[in-house]
Amino acid sequence: MSCDRQSPVGNMSAAEGPSYWLGNETLRVPAALFAVNRKRLCDKLRNNRNVQKEATVLLQGGEETNRYCTDTGVLFRQAGWEEAVGGWWPLYCESTFSAVFGIHPPQHFKEKYAVDEVHYTCDVSTLTPEELAFLTVFVFFLQRGVNTDSGSVCREASFEGISQFSVNNTLLHPEIVECRVFKTDMELEVLRYTNRISSEAHKELYTCGRLKDLGNARIKMVESGKENNFFFSLHSGDNSSVLHYGHAGAPNDKTLQDGDMCLFDMGGEYYCYSSDITCSFPANGKFTADQKAIYEAVLKSSRAVMNAVKPGVDWPDMHRLADRTHLEELIKIGILKGNVEDMVKAHMGAVFMPHGLGHFLGIDVHDVGGYPEGVDRIDLPGLKSLRTARTLQERMVLTIEPGIYFIDHVLDQALADPAQACFINNDVLRRFRGFGGVRIEDDIAVTAGGMELLTCVPRTVEEIEALMADSEGKTLGKVVLSQEL
Repeated sequence: MSCDRQSPVGNMSAAEGPSYWLGNETLRVPAALFAVNRKRLCDKLRNNRNVQKEATVLLQGGEETNRYCTDTGVLFRQAGWEEAVGGWWPLYCESTFSAVFGIHPPQHFKEKYAVDEVHYTCDVSTLTPEELAFLTVFVFFLQRGVNTDSGSVCREASFEGISQFSVNNTLLHPEIVECRVFKTDMELEVLRYTNRISSEAHKELYTCGRLKDLGNARIKMVESGKENNFFFSLHSGDNSSVLHYGHAGAPNDKTLQDGDMCLFDMGGEYYCYSSDITCSFPANGKFTADQKAIYEAVLKSSRAVMNAVKPGVDWPDMHRLADRTHLEELIKIGILKGNVEDMVKAHMGAVFMPHGLGHFLGIDVHDVGGYPEGVDRIDLPGLKSLRTARTLQERMVLTIEPGIYFIDHVLDQALADPAQACFINNDVLRRFRGFGGVRIEDDIAVTAGGMELLTCVPRTVEEIEALMADSEGKTLGKVVLSQEL
């Protein structure tokens, strides 16, 4: 169950033919990965008795956007499976060829995406009456549905003259969503690679964030946002108790202080496939007794969940396991008192971990498929924030991200509620006001016998302190990562 620290960078086993990559020493992603996904979708549709034989799938691709009302482009990112999704697969492009502006001719896209034909969208309106008559026997399946994670409705494809055709915009969305939930071997290899590179970036930041030997000086590093295809946020001090910190109303602009607990939540994306890793550590490289106690409580819950994950396990039960572990450890620390079973009934776990345990991961960081038809949300504190309540199955990829946070507003509410206040030792709790929070987030793939850990970063207090002891990371090679579960 340990992470693969030696996974090679190079061709995949199915990498014959066209592939995508970013140059030497990066992973080649075969176009076959996307061809397989297209076939998977077609096979699911063929097996759906509601799909007639004469049908075609029409997907809306990503669109280039500009910053506000300017002509400054925002970094383009393809719209998920609209690139990553045999059958006959033509591709329709918006642009017309222009050598001056570097817009490629149709043949370029045909070879790049390994599709059968490439046309421009304007070609649809120039079809002959005979061609139109042939196409009208088809039903166009359009993707329209709610992303149960974000609540947003995906945009269905359209073109001038689509009203002439039969359209179904209800059947396709759930089929695509289920294809995305279960990863192929090639997809898993890309996710392993993205995790490995992101893990290395986290290890670099352990040393960048050190305050050792700076005395009372402030380190010249501030909490940040995102850059290109690497998304990151740094929470420090009491801001580490803010779950998703950094927005227009409260930007990430706090300067790190000696003694702060830092929380890095970040991950890279490679050809649409994401990672999402969170590391928590002291800015000065040395845990205080209280920081160590909270950190090790979260680490214990993380590993308890990892040891329990396997096909057939209900994800809400994994959340409950993390809650129970936190409560047991908070009793040992002295913050809580009483019987754990009674605390569970009073929803004390949500006082210290108000978010859900984790989420699906894949083409999006918070990937789709959390609540398909027949899977209901649980309207209870903490559990209602779960991004999925599904039963785990092989080839699902998720994050495991337990955390303990000291959020004044939430603590004050608990202290005002007699059903919860009776469990809190307020004299000890005062010591943790302003502490912030600790979160440990790893990415895992569910396997036939349990799980595979994709993330590979220092996790024990000893590993973190050893890595941060050398500002240039010279001790990295001597650190043995405790990823065996």
